[in-house]
Amino acid sequence: MAARNRTALLAYYKALAAHYGPTHWWPGETPFKIAMGAILTQNTAWANVEKALANLKREKRLAPRRILEWPLDELREALRPSGYFRQKADRVRRFCAHLVDRYGGSMARMAKRPLDGLRIELLALNGIGPETADDILLYACGKPVFVVDAYTRRIFGRHGLVDPNTGYEGLRAFFETHFAPDLHRYKEYHGLIVWAGKDFCRTGPRCEGCPLAPFLESQG
Repeated sequence: MAARNRTALLAYYKALAAHYGPTHWWPGETPFKIAMGAILTQNTAWANVEKALANLKREKRLAPRRILEWPLDELREALRPSGYFRQKADRVRRFCAHLVDRYGGSMARMAKRPLDGLRIELLALNGIGPETADDILLYACGKPVFVVDAYTRRIFGRHGLVDPNTGYEGLRAFFETHFAPDLHRYKEYHGLIVWAGKDFCRTGPRCEGCPLAPFLESQG
């Protein structure tokens, strides 16, 4: 079974990569901006996150200390396009305060912390759950951790590789056990899953033209 899972995950990755090419996922010019995007993308579309990030950039606030110096009401207004802007303003400030207090505001210094300890540290911050923490770890800190999202569960559940009811940590363990830890491939695989989920594996699946359809058909 383990060998089958390893073979399947690699085959799916190659099929998606052949179809889409490089994703260059996650969008963001700096590790700090990537971290901000990971927090702001909770419960909203990425287009809304881009508007909020553009507001921060326009106000020259894309730095932890600059955000902490900003009046809370102005931060909230800047983040309004991302939805749930009051809660997200609190989460952004909490992350920035932690980054400044513990790492002098440096994402590079934070990234030097070993993966397991840093993951626990991020999860201890109120408002940062496993997916957000892993987005930050993988894309902003360069740690080989596999990011799971709703598309991951939907695609691989429909293909019978995982139980659709498996929790986040179970799915992450499944991928990290059966797909060799590789920073570039982990980044690309997540991006490819997001694109395939948006294009084909929606709530109502659109299997025609999907690069993974042949695998489903081969299962009969």
